[in-house]
Amino acid sequence: MRAQDGHAYVTLLVSAVVDAFVLLVRAIYLAILFSPSMLMAPFADSCGPEFRKIWLHVVHRTLEKAGPAFIKWGQWAATRPDLFPRDLCTKLSELHSKAPEHSFAYTKKTIERAFGRKLSEIFEGFEEVPVASGSIAQVHRASLRYRYPGKKQTKPTLVAVKVRHPGVGESIRRDFMIINLVAKISTLIPTLNWLRLDESVQQFGVFMMSQVDLAREAAHLSRFIYNFRRWKDVSFPKPVYPLVHPAVLVESYEQGESVSHYVDDLEGHNRIKSALAHIGTHALLKMLLVDNFIHADMHPGNILVRLSQNSTSRKRLFKSKPHVIFLDVGMTAELSQGDRINLISFFKAVATRDGRTAAESALRLSKRQNCPNPKAFIEEVEEAFTFWGTPEGDLVHPADCMQQLLEKVRRHRVNIDGNVCTVMVTTLVLEGWQRKLDPGYNVMQTLQTLLLRADWAKSLSYTIDGLMGP
Repeated sequence: MRAQDGHAYVTLLVSAVVDAFVLLVRAIYLAILFSPSMLMAPFADSCGPEFRKIWLHVVHRTLEKAGPAFIKWGQWAATRPDLFPRDLCTKLSELHSKAPEHSFAYTKKTIERAFGRKLSEIFEGFEEVPVASGSIAQVHRASLRYRYPGKKQTKPTLVAVKVRHPGVGESIRRDFMIINLVAKISTLIPTLNWLRLDESVQQFGVFMMSQVDLAREAAHLSRFIYNFRRWKDVSFPKPVYPLVHPAVLVESYEQGESVSHYVDDLEGHNRIKSALAHIGTHALLKMLLVDNFIHADMHPGNILVRLSQNSTSRKRLFKSKPHVIFLDVGMTAELSQGDRINLISFFKAVATRDGRTAAESALRLSKRQNCPNPKAFIEEVEEAFTFWGTPEGDLVHPADCMQQLLEKVRRHRVNIDGNVCTVMVTTLVLEGWQRKLDPGYNVMQTLQTLLLRADWAKSLSYTIDGLMGP
């Protein structure tokens, strides 16, 4: 027993030494990798727009090369205009690019280890080349076998098989330790303390690990499917239980075209575009105001559009009603009761151009009242809203007003809670592509119409479900 204990102790000691060495080497590599962007940062504001553009590109490329944890951090930071400048957030929002693919041999081994069966026993056919690859996992198309005792074999079902990249969980855990250490050191620097990097890193850690666990994404899908069970124009991929595991997720394969095709490429067809804007707006309002469970990664790459199949493509385009499918629900947001009340008050104030209420709501949405001068913040917001109420300012879109307001939040260090800011940015992202789909359809105006009803809390669920349900 003593010999076994001694052996186990030596093994643990060697493992700890190796882990510490790997961590040190990784930290040195990251320090070298981030050096150019860190050295350029102090001059990004003072050396002109061209230099700043180069710096933003360097930051973007550095995060891409640094690995999944930093790509995810960049995607998260893109949703925090209350902490970072708008142009940096815009650049970081481009971190949805195609990631390197892992080998089919690894995919096969991971699936068989997760489900304890041969790949050929689970799938009738399996495409070795992935259809997509992200920073956490890649997706293969496959045909699922179904055999029931005493029944004929049914037609194979087309599914999407999401497989986590090798070592991504361990890589993210290690990098998160380094990010967390840097954040803790930042609390000792007075000029950086207001950012609450240590607290925001903890929020980011929860978001990041939820993306790594594919079984959690399956649970999110099931919840969204239940919430939208009465809707005929919105759906989500269905997880195929029991083929769900933290490293592998099998779900229904959803046919459709990215909504960006309708936003950017399709000329004319205003009826379909207007219908898409209508469906997307009400889906977000239901998530936000009825269910308090929001898809927090609603960029166009995660939204598919499917048209009903008619005899000809021309007929289909002119007569069919679009169906919207939301993908990749690993990142979600839920708000506390107090935050929901304050956020609704904030949206009401923006919609009605009430500067003082908007500023006071923003201050209440800050977990720590760190704003150095709340009075100056309220006065500046009131002044901006006064201008937006003039004939010249009335031309400024309410969503642009909210963007400018978030910029004031950042400059005055109000520091809104992460989940709340995620919801705000999701609203703005949705509003941005819907403005392209149908310039006459105003998300903020729809929000205002619903929120300004005296009995909105009682009637909203019935109203939205009545509009979108069968």
